[in-house]
Amino acid sequence: MSKLVLATRKSPLALAQSGMVAAHLRAALNVEVELLKIVTTGDRQVEWSLEQKGGKGLFTRELEQALLRGEADIAVHSTKDLPGEMPAGLAFAGYMPREDTRDVLVIRTGLTAPAKIATGSPRRRLQIAKQFPGVEFTEIRGNVDTRLKKIAELHLADATVLAAAGMKRLGIASWPGLDFRPLNFDQMVPAVGQGAIAIQGRAAEAARLGTVFDAATARGLGLERALQTALGGGCHTAFGAHVAGNTLYFFHEKTGQRSLPLTPADLDEPAAAAARILKLLGLP
Repeated sequence: MSKLVLATRKSPLALAQSGMVAAHLRAALNVEVELLKIVTTGDRQVEWSLEQKGGKGLFTRELEQALLRGEADIAVHSTKDLPGEMPAGLAFAGYMPREDTRDVLVIRTGLTAPAKIATGSPRRRLQIAKQFPGVEFTEIRGNVDTRLKKIAELHLADATVLAAAGMKRLGIASWPGLDFRPLNFDQMVPAVGQGAIAIQGRAAEAARLGTVFDAATARGLGLERALQTALGGGCHTAFGAHVAGNTLYFFHEKTGQRSLPLTPADLDEPAAAAARILKLLGLP
């Protein structure tokens, strides 16, 4: 193996993440890495409501098709964009070490509480509404810097909610006219896979690459994604799950926020653990 073709979205965050993966592979395997930049359906349909249209596969399908056609060897995804199911013949090669997994309330400077929050995520809406009863919501789409400008300059709303990991990878630690307020897990349970970069490939090639990625990240994500698969969670469902050490932070529109203790066996057998947890919570 002397060269790998890496499929990626064209967004600034996707390219930053793909650059991290490419650098890691060059150092770990001493291979050449070429980026295949792809515009996905989710990127093209910037006016779509992901909640109404359903977000499953909108940012990943074209990258997966490039793998299946043999045009790329691996694909790089934000793990939280991936549906619970994977096309036959594809598998995870692994994950990069996980970044800060928290959500961040981005609010106009000088405001203590927002009257209107821009977010298209049901997960974020239901959880943030408990902190600000009576708050109004509106949709927002676009890259991270576009969303920040819509709040700071266009005043689309008083605030929005963004992932800490994405802003950090883009080098955004502050923004004129805005305050960043990280939300702890008891305030906002993250999306499945938040903060993690997933590397996907055809099953045979993925297995050979597995040793060069982060085992600890894969271990925690195994349970998060098992819960997602069991529930069929997507952009239309208010659902979040996050493994932090020996604790599972869980949110569902039918249960609210919960935290549950985990044992090593739960992470060793994620499918069985997911079935047990959902039964305990009274979810199908």
